[in-house]
Amino acid sequence: MRPVAHLANLDLNLLVALRELVRERSVTRAAQRLGVTQPAASASLSRLRRHFGDELLVREHGEYVLTPLGEQLAEQVEAVCVAAERLFAASSQFDPATSDREFTLVMADYTIMVMGEVLSHAVQRAAPRARLHIRLVRESLAAEYSDGIRFVDGMVAPPSNGFALPDTRSAELFRDRWVCVLDGDNPVLDGGSALRVRDLAGLPWVAPYYRAGERGVASVPVMRQLALLDLQPRIAVRVESYLAVPYFVTGTDRVALMQERLATRLAATSNLRVLECPGEAEPIVEALWWHRQFEDDPAHAWLRRLIVETSRRL
Repeated sequence: MRPVAHLANLDLNLLVALRELVRERSVTRAAQRLGVTQPAASASLSRLRRHFGDELLVREHGEYVLTPLGEQLAEQVEAVCVAAERLFAASSQFDPATSDREFTLVMADYTIMVMGEVLSHAVQRAAPRARLHIRLVRESLAAEYSDGIRFVDGMVAPPSNGFALPDTRSAELFRDRWVCVLDGDNPVLDGGSALRVRDLAGLPWVAPYYRAGERGVASVPVMRQLALLDLQPRIAVRVESYLAVPYFVTGTDRVALMQERLATRLAATSNLRVLECPGEAEPIVEALWWHRQFEDDPAHAWLRRLIVETSRRL
C-alpha cells in the first residue's frame, strides 16, 4: 500500500498540470494552455507518472489516450481544482457587476429546456463577467448528487429517494406533472383518447436514467412514478437523456412518461401524442440543492436568490 501523501509535501502546481494534461490528452496543447514550454509540461507529466506509479497518458494508434487510472483522475481533478479556485476566491464581499467568478450547476437536459434560457439571460444582465459551467446529469441522479454536491454550486433535481442528505439545503423552483407520450399512429389510441393502466402494461417502454437490476430504481423519477402506478414495464430502450425520449417513441409502438412542459413543446414539432397519465400521478417538484458549506458565501447566496427568482417567472 502506498503511503498517504501529506498536503504540505505536495507541489500543488501539479494539480493544474494534471487537469490540462487529462483535458487535452496532449503534452503540446497542455503546455499551451498552461503557458509553459513543452519540455516543462513533459517534466510535469513525468513527475505525475512517478507519483501515481502509472503512465496516465499512453500512445495508441497515433494518439494519446488515458489509462484507466488517468480516466479516474480526470473526473476527480476537475472537482478538486474547482473547489480550490472557489476557496481562494472566497470573500466577504460580492459584487455581481464586476465578479468573474464561475458558477457550476448540475442539471438534466429537461431542466435546461425549462429554465436554461431565462437563467442565462438573468445571469448575463446581473453579472456580465460571471461564467456558468453547466454539467449534465449522467446516469443515476442520486449517485451524481451524493458524490459531487460539495464540489458544485448546486444541482436542480426532484427530491427523490437518496437526495435527503444531512448536509444539503434546498429551495423549490417549479412544478410539473407526468404525462404519457406515444406516436400519433400508435394502435392503442384507436380505442379512444384515454389511456388505461392495462394499456401501458402491454406496451414496450422508453425509460430515461433507468438502471436495470440495481437497487434504488425508485430514486429515478420516471421509474418512481411507474412504481406508484404498480407497473412493471418491459423496457425496450434505456437512454441517459430526457430530450432523447421522443426520438425512440415516434414511429414505434413504444410509450414513455415525460414531463408535461417538455412533452408539449416537443409534440408541437413531431408526430407525438401527449395524453393524461392514468391513475394518481405524483407531481414533479424541481428544487435547487446545495451543500451547507455554501450557506454564508455571499456569491452563492446571490446565485441562489437569482435562480429562485428566475424560476418564479417561468
